[in-house]
Amino acid sequence: MHIYQVLLRPIVTEKSMDQREENKYSFEVATKANKRQIQEAVEKIFKVNVVDVRTMLIKGKQRRWGRTFYKTPTWKKAVVKLAEGESITFFEGV
Repeated sequence: MHIYQVLLRPIVTEKSMDQREENKYSFEVATKANKRQIQEAVEKIFKVNVVDVRTMLIKGKQRRWGRTFYKTPTWKKAVVKLAEGESITFFEGV
């Protein structure tokens, strides 16, 4: 799997912004990506040192639209901890 196929998007929520103080960053990743692939992708794309990678599967929820029900897709989330003194800037100048 290519490194640009591993990381799908950064997760920008209130909780993930609070975790930036602890050098932790959240990403939506490919469901078939493992921790080694996620670590390599973050290190090569952002040129930082990764200390720890934690992954979790977020199960899809059942939703209702009128009388019909459908299920949102299951996706994978990764929380990456960087080495002390390093950071990733998602939005520069905003």
